[in-house]
Amino acid sequence: MKALFENLDIYKLSEKLSDQIWDIVVCWNRLDKDTIGTQLLRAVDSVGANIAEGNGRGTQNENRRFARIARGSLYESRHWLRRAVKRNLLNKKQIEEIKLIIDELSPRLNAYISSLGNNN
Repeated sequence: MKALFENLDIYKLSEKLSDQIWDIVVCWNRLDKDTIGTQLLRAVDSVGANIAEGNGRGTQNENRRFARIARGSLYESRHWLRRAVKRNLLNKKQIEEIKLIIDELSPRLNAYISSLGNNN
């Protein structure tokens, strides 16, 4: 039986993003993996992990708090992706595929947070 978080579209999108980033970073050279790669993977993996943890906490306030942390991790991921683009670590196709996921995930995550109430 799947836990509730596994049924959330935002969680599925976060997994898709995380897996896509992993497939890219494992091909980078050691310096790139050890610097940007590690930071990017930690940030992107944190999005789904925080969605799952918040959902498992059992209260709306905790769920909202962790969803906000997930949003922060998504923004951090965007920072590291910008660095990767600037340093020519991503090709055009990879950038377009990642952008599609983020452009869908970001507003959906915001809507999820709003649905939990107390929009601050």
